[in-house]
Amino acid sequence: MTGFSSALVVNAQLSASGSSEPLVPWWSFTKTVLAATALTLVRDGLVSLDAVMPGGPFTLRQLLRHEAGLADYGELADYHAAVARGDQPWPANEMLERLDATRLRYQPGVGWGYSNVGYLYIARLIETLTDTTLERAIEQRVLQPLGVPAVRLAKTPADLRDVEMGSAAAYHPGWVYHGLLVGRVSDAALLLDRLLGTSLLPEMLRAEMQTRRILGGPLAGRPWLVAGYALGLMQGDVEGSLILSGHTGCGPGSVIAVYRCVTAAGTATCAVFQKDASEGDVEAQVVARLLSTYPRG
Repeated sequence: MTGFSSALVVNAQLSASGSSEPLVPWWSFTKTVLAATALTLVRDGLVSLDAVMPGGPFTLRQLLRHEAGLADYGELADYHAAVARGDQPWPANEMLERLDATRLRYQPGVGWGYSNVGYLYIARLIETLTDTTLERAIEQRVLQPLGVPAVRLAKTPADLRDVEMGSAAAYHPGWVYHGLLVGRVSDAALLLDRLLGTSLLPEMLRAEMQTRRILGGPLAGRPWLVAGYALGLMQGDVEGSLILSGHTGCGPGSVIAVYRCVTAAGTATCAVFQKDASEGDVEAQVVARLLSTYPRG
């Protein structure tokens, strides 16, 4: 398996990690970290989950759960062509104009549509309410408290020179408009395990974070028997009666999948990264490893 790396956390004990482990792009697992950061603002009374956002008419909960009615720049053929050519990223406001982002595609809270634009708005909200950079806010509110400091926000191609990028060595991280975190695979597993298993967020907010909207299933080519999305978390049922919470991230050249399950026997968190792979294949590897830990759920 080309470019395969994984880490497994069982009962909060980390294994198979070391200081020589390479950095990898976390792609959309960054959304889980953004959601955690935003929920610390809710915890601290700086924003409400259900108040309409400035520039709404959607709420923070709807943004986090992809229910805000927003489009996604992945719909733009010109976006994919520009990335493939190695163009410089468009300024964010130009991207929003090209997308006609102010035109909602459905009434907030009624429909569902995966939207990176929603998470760009969340990143901007975090910067506004913390009066600091996104990277610093994530560091102060999530990475340091959870003891996962060796993670950074990639902003330029130079920031990816020491990162395993597969066939996308020339990729510009500015094309990920909500931000692209890079870190070790084992740190992705550890962060998710501690986020959902410790008191960074009060119990009520952790429960809110894991309350999903059912999207359907099973999905062809994917391991999900039931697919759902919560607050910055993909949450789905798989074989063995396991319910997994986490996120898959897919970008040019690689895929990462980071998931945690809770059973009567304990908890386990697994992260798998693979270059030039499909989302379904990498997710299936996560499921197989978790099933080997708790085969009956």
